[in-house]
Amino acid sequence: MIWRQVIPLWLVLLVGMPVLAGCLAAAVRRSTVTWLRRALLVAVAAVIARTPAEVVTQPSSGAVAVQMFFVVDRTGSMAAKDWGPGPELSPASGAEPTVSRRRLDGARLDIVSLTGDIPGASYSVIGFAGEAGTQLPLTGDRTAVRAWAETVTQEVTGSSTGTLTDRPLAILQRVLEDAAKREPKSVRLVFFLSDGEQTAEGEPASFAPLAGLIDGGAVLGYGTEAGGQMRSYDGSYQPDAAWIPDPANGGEPAVSRIDEANLRAIADQLGVRYVHRAGPGPTADLVAGIDPEAIAGDGRGDIRSTRDLVWPWALGAGVLLLWEAAAWAFAGSRPRLRRGGAG
Repeated sequence: MIWRQVIPLWLVLLVGMPVLAGCLAAAVRRSTVTWLRRALLVAVAAVIARTPAEVVTQPSSGAVAVQMFFVVDRTGSMAAKDWGPGPELSPASGAEPTVSRRRLDGARLDIVSLTGDIPGASYSVIGFAGEAGTQLPLTGDRTAVRAWAETVTQEVTGSSTGTLTDRPLAILQRVLEDAAKREPKSVRLVFFLSDGEQTAEGEPASFAPLAGLIDGGAVLGYGTEAGGQMRSYDGSYQPDAAWIPDPANGGEPAVSRIDEANLRAIADQLGVRYVHRAGPGPTADLVAGIDPEAIAGDGRGDIRSTRDLVWPWALGAGVLLLWEAAAWAFAGSRPRLRRGGAG
């Protein structure tokens, strides 16, 4: 049996101990069952306040004890069109496909692909741009991840404050610590998807404190050294939107370039590998060391919950209250009986 501690112990003691002590003192002084009954009722109420419970384990139904956390860069630079071969834009015969897809498109595809590599896992998405936030809490619903990937957009250009690669650090640490506390035996994988560009002032903090909270994952890089231009975004999709300007270059279209040094540094801090994602392709090798069937078979995927055991104590309290009510009724009827007998 465990205690769920719905009401803090200090509050139970603060309220219950003086009342219990008073009942026991009265029972000793008057040598009556009444105050012993009341003392017992106070003790039972204190137990109920502490909420006794038992841990219940249910076998998993298709779920595996793997938690995948996707940390996705949504800054304007992820709209740079230098990822993967897009449709052929040149009319020249035999020309190579023109690179025209956005980096964020690559991140979308990889997230959906990775969820398919470990079906039955739990998935969470943290996005960051000017601020970081949980876009999708841990869920076993792959369709929710796909829906997010299909609708995610870059940040609104007018609200951009520059890029800091450590913006998601605090919330990622909090989410991982919470997951480790709730499911300590689960395998936790972190995938950091970004171009690594650092445009805001300040030295990024290290991700090293998170290394002990995860079991694997990867840092996935998007973009090229040659770089790409980015269209502005005002909250609505416009395929011919203006290019984001570069104030330092006379307002000419800005060019964003991947910073693999930053990405490799984050990978080293997390203790995972860095992979440059130059175009669409399989992602199974990124989770090659994870065996969902083996994890499901070792019991780590079992669902653990608590079941309150309040009812026996509540039943006892009910019996004591009925006894108390009967005693009050009997005590109140005695004077009337005496008056009736005297007449």
